[in-house]
Amino acid sequence: MMRTKAKMRGGLNGSSGAGTGRVDSGEEWEMRPGGMLVQKRNPDSDRNAAPPPPTIRVRVKHGSIYHEISISSTATFGDLKKMLTGPTGLHHQDQKLVYKDKERDSKAFLDIVGVKDRSKIVLVEDPISQEKRLLEMRRNAKMEKASKSISEISLEVDRLAGQVSALDSIVSKGGKVVEADVLTLIERLMNQLLKLDGIVADGEVKLQRKMQVRRVQKYVETLDLLKIKNSTPREPKSRSAPPQQRRQLDGHAGTGNQQPPPKQTQTAEQEQQPRRSSSGTVVTTNWETFDSAPPLIRMDSTSSTSTPNNNSVHPKFNWEFFE
Repeated sequence: MMRTKAKMRGGLNGSSGAGTGRVDSGEEWEMRPGGMLVQKRNPDSDRNAAPPPPTIRVRVKHGSIYHEISISSTATFGDLKKMLTGPTGLHHQDQKLVYKDKERDSKAFLDIVGVKDRSKIVLVEDPISQEKRLLEMRRNAKMEKASKSISEISLEVDRLAGQVSALDSIVSKGGKVVEADVLTLIERLMNQLLKLDGIVADGEVKLQRKMQVRRVQKYVETLDLLKIKNSTPREPKSRSAPPQQRRQLDGHAGTGNQQPPPKQTQTAEQEQQPRRSSSGTVVTTNWETFDSAPPLIRMDSTSSTSTPNNNSVHPKFNWEFFE
């Protein structure tokens, strides 16, 4: 400690105004931004201090064939598997490396396990890993094919959507479209829907298929509404008249071209005066009114007994009997 402090003091005293100097021992010093004087670092010193790891040659037996591989002693067994892919033709996931009668993990280091130069390692195929990899490859290829099919269907649906928008614009403006065109467009959309139902997918591809199914169903519903609007007859212009004018039109329609009856211009005195016809009969308009039903005649018991031979006619009434 005392020697280091002395060297630092000597370097500080002998340093120039730039903040760097050289002490008697030949060490270089530099001033940090905080004002601390430290030994100057050399970026090449660390590389020269740590020598590169040695390269070893291992013998890998695959069946009856030996393969000599030059590899760094600090590499992993996974690195060795990747180097063996070319000579053996096996995928690195389908390989099992056995060293000293024990299978080694791909993340294990060669030097830590004890692999040295000219060490012998046995390579064995892993059928389980190979089967898993093949299944994964088939699944990925299937998903890729499904995604491609959905993309093609999406482009076709976009093209049909433009035709749906064109028909919707015509009908919304009060125009008429050919019903056969609407039915043909519905049939094409239903064909795309059948294609989507035949696609089996998982994960993100399944969500894409579901979204396209909803799009197609929405366009089919729009075309169904257009077909109903297109087949509905348009109302005449008279129907669009105000309610008051409509009632007046309905009232005149019931009477037709008939003229209203002329008003009576005769006065009450002229109506009461009798008129004489050509035959000498007097015609008058003074009518005598009669009751609709004759009044009931009350008969006393004394009068009925005293005059038994009375020729008066008793009124007859239609009585209704109730049980």
